[in-house]
Amino acid sequence: MSHPNRHILITAAVSAAFFGTALQSFPPPPGDFPFGVYDPNGDFSEEKNVQVEHLFLPWEDLFLESLIEADKYAKERNREVLVTIEPWTWTRDARNTPARLIRGIRDGTYDSNMAAICEVLNEFESKVTVRWAQEMDDDSGQFIWAQWQPETYVYAFKRMIDICREKAPEIRVMWSPLGYENLNKYYPGDDYVDIIGLSVFGLQPWEQIYKGGDMSFDDIFAPRYERVKEYGKPVMVAELGYSGDEAYVARWEQTVRQDKSAYPALTGVVYFNQQEVYPWPNGFGLPDWRVEHRIRVETAGN
Repeated sequence: MSHPNRHILITAAVSAAFFGTALQSFPPPPGDFPFGVYDPNGDFSEEKNVQVEHLFLPWEDLFLESLIEADKYAKERNREVLVTIEPWTWTRDARNTPARLIRGIRDGTYDSNMAAICEVLNEFESKVTVRWAQEMDDDSGQFIWAQWQPETYVYAFKRMIDICREKAPEIRVMWSPLGYENLNKYYPGDDYVDIIGLSVFGLQPWEQIYKGGDMSFDDIFAPRYERVKEYGKPVMVAELGYSGDEAYVARWEQTVRQDKSAYPALTGVVYFNQQEVYPWPNGFGLPDWRVEHRIRVETAGN
């Protein structure tokens, strides 16, 4: 998933909580399995049964002071913090090319970007997991750090995590492929991974045309889990979303936090409560994963 202008969105829920903005509240899916949210509009701000607050940051053009408020927000709600650091700016017309990003990482241009963020994370009272340059196995063209030569990505990952650990030695590190068959080529080694994150998105109209029918959470997640369980690390669904007709959404809602004994390494699921900003293939536009908009009237069959 890509995220424009989230240096503004990151503080939306925080500002609402601190300044009394009225927010509509939505309950988490039923169940006891650990649940988290990326929730820029604060839809889950009053919910007690949320264990993880997910933040997305660009490492350029970031208002670092907003992170301290985000920590307060999470701490007051007894939530851990998952921080996705994206190595670019969210100003689209100022973005790097992959070659410039690679060169800048190799020559140390971006060392200070990573160090500055991790210095602030070291001040957090909340428990922090850092997720850097996610979904590197994605072949959609969405991310400028995806589909690099594996050795290039591994070098970059290790360099940035070394910098972050030097500034924030207590962080946990998440390595977070999308979950495709080639993910193992990008694994940076056990010393650089505390937990593995995967992404799971269900879009009913796309599935009906290209998969022959509706898919379930398990249909999508199980093969991805199989590809990473051999590493012996805890696993989390770092980004989760689903959109379709009412029955489709209800089926997902009733399963994502229920019995997960088939996945003994799975530690939690984190919902992505935002509209997509990068088009899905084959003309499916920008799916809206937000809880209040994810029920669609149109599906592939009508």
